Amino acid sequence: MNDIETINSLVEKYNNLKREIGKVIVGQEAAVDSLLVSIFTGGHCLLVGVPGLAKTLMVNTLSRALGLAFSRIQFTPDLMPSDITGSEILDENRRFQFVKGPVFANIVLADEINRTPPKTQAALLEAMQEKSVTVSGKSYLLPAPFFVLATQNPIEQEGTYPLPEAQLDRFMFNIRMDYPSFAEELDIVKTTTIDTHPEVNVVLTADEILHYQQVIRKMPVPDNVCEYAVRLVGSTRVDNSKSENSLAQRYLSWGAGPRASQYLVMGAKTHAAFQGKYSPDIEDVRAIATEVLRHRIVRNYYAEAEGITTDAIVAQLIDQA
Repeated sequence: MNDIETINSLVEKYNNLKREIGKVIVGQEAAVDSLLVSIFTGGHCLLVGVPGLAKTLMVNTLSRALGLAFSRIQFTPDLMPSDITGSEILDENRRFQFVKGPVFANIVLADEINRTPPKTQAALLEAMQEKSVTVSGKSYLLPAPFFVLATQNPIEQEGTYPLPEAQLDRFMFNIRMDYPSFAEELDIVKTTTIDTHPEVNVVLTADEILHYQQVIRKMPVPDNVCEYAVRLVGSTRVDNSKSENSLAQRYLSWGAGPRASQYLVMGAKTHAAFQGKYSPDIEDVRAIATEVLRHRIVRNYYAEAEGITTDAIVAQLIDQA
């Protein structure tokens, strides 16, 4: 199968995946789309939403449809790094043996990641970046493909530890999940208050996902698309702003780094592939720009005082780039 045939087959797999996930998850189509883009790009996701929006159920359903090993870690203030990575124990032969932690799975759900101290949060940094963990000086490769999907409650901030910028930057997307519409919530109530257990069929295997990732990475990107992505990211940086009246000068204290440009181009490739296109265009970059940039820019005092959200700033930057 050549690359064009592979892209054509991916469109069918993508539609099948959405159909299988839709058996369990009502609505939240934008969040499902973003999750699938990140999976086939090879990125990690941060899902932000109030309790009860099926964040955990969505990730679990996704792992079932993809046929991947799933692991859930409930982050709490007393969670230790070894509770994530694993540790060495003394076996019956008085030899140290490494016992793998829950991070050794294809999809790791870091539930309420901001509930645990920075020392434990940092245990995920190497895993997310290097796809390996180091324990007692030895490195252990994580299974491929590997994704961290973390959840965060935006309302309750007591007893939480905000994620440092270095870790936030490891997440490809910051996905905001909203309340369902009246019709969607009515459907949720009707389908979840009776004795039904929808069966989710496996659509893809781990090897197929890795193959699709390789084909997407080889997809050609026009120069104007790369230039648009870099120009958009550059417009978030105060030092790059040519005008004192620019959005960055007025409302931002810190902008996005080069990783944002990389994710914009890679995400645009995957978004284009899902639409059956063999090369991304600027509209594909625009489609994913908010999720890529919203957690990589820091508002200044004036933006906070005027109640201007990061999403509103990103929307204006997209129009101006």
